[in-house]
Amino acid sequence: MATLTLAERAHFAGWDTRIAKHARRIRLLGPLSWPLSVEADFFSRPPGQRRLPDPPAPRFDHDDERRALEEALGALDDGHPIGEFLARTARSYLAAADMLQAAGSPAFTERSRRLYGSPREAIAPGAPTHLEAAEQFLRASEGCDSVDINDGGMPAAEAAAWLQAQLARYFPDPLPVELAPALAAKSTAGARRVRLRDNTTYSQRTLAQLLQHEALVHSATKRNGLAQPLIRCLGLSAPRTTATQEGLATLAEMITDTMDLHRLRRIALRITAIDVALEGGDFFAVFETFTAHGQSEVEAFRSAARIFRGGDVRGSIVFTKDVVYLKGLMRVHTFLLKAIQSGHRRLPARLFAGRMTLHDALTLEPFFDSGDLTEAVTLPDWVRNVPCLAAYLSWAAFSNRIPLDKLTLNDFRRDQD
Repeated sequence: MATLTLAERAHFAGWDTRIAKHARRIRLLGPLSWPLSVEADFFSRPPGQRRLPDPPAPRFDHDDERRALEEALGALDDGHPIGEFLARTARSYLAAADMLQAAGSPAFTERSRRLYGSPREAIAPGAPTHLEAAEQFLRASEGCDSVDINDGGMPAAEAAAWLQAQLARYFPDPLPVELAPALAAKSTAGARRVRLRDNTTYSQRTLAQLLQHEALVHSATKRNGLAQPLIRCLGLSAPRTTATQEGLATLAEMITDTMDLHRLRRIALRITAIDVALEGGDFFAVFETFTAHGQSEVEAFRSAARIFRGGDVRGSIVFTKDVVYLKGLMRVHTFLLKAIQSGHRRLPARLFAGRMTLHDALTLEPFFDSGDLTEAVTLPDWVRNVPCLAAYLSWAAFSNRIPLDKLTLNDFRRDQD
């Protein structure tokens, strides 16, 4: 059992506080997001007269944060699991600062690729590329997305009340749900609150997805990490944890039956659209990629805007973050199954004790056993129910061997009662 000495605890706690203080000032998604006025301007003109969007150019100055994080790297020992965790976190935020500093230039895309990957990279050794996996899924699900999943909508105030009641079942301390009239995204979730865009409606399915994906994964891991008595950097949204976070969140939707095919196809389609942009396609080409696959113009605009955050709407310079979803889902699924198979039945829950990578979960596991790190307080039901989780993961792994592309309905005429 790994147990920290008093000197080690003081050393790591001190650097953890410094890293957390400066890393929090390096914000990615908020500063890169386009204001709602850019969308309004785009749709104010008839389709044939629309112009390329002209979002305001973001400006960043993180020199003080860079110096502090570089100082931390000089003081931390990568040979110790907790020292390695803190050093990797500091490096992740340094890489993010470098990327933000290069917004609008080719270096922005190159640094985005280092953080998140790109469509033509392999998901894992011997596995297909992100783009190949996305295209295979889009082909396999062709025609299925015409199923009507519209289950009506409720006003934002009613949606907030429903969501607040659900959150009360899981969070020991209240996680407030607030309405925001000028929210660029339809919803956001953090450690302190969940925000819904006012003056809009929410379907029951959308709210269920928000509960499972945003609140019970992203908000829960952040809150659990901030509650750690020693290493509060486990409550940071370090870019290096994005693939694991989105993999967990996407799996959560799958296993709780809140994922719908339209949403899953949208995740795959974003990867193909990123490739279109990287190959030189401008905003219009990416926008039309989404509309050609059935997205409404408003949805297509917002999907395309995600890809060009911090980039150049004329093409080639893009934000590649949305590549991580399929990779994260596949790797988290395999990790959880292997953890249960090998007797590490507490690892799935420990992934929720903070925001971490799969590597972190393995290297930090002894410190949960020693009590230096505390177990997750807030957990979704599917993680608590390990036997059912194992059944789901095992069946999904087995069913992946079925060659769907070689089967038709006529093959089942041979079945006999």
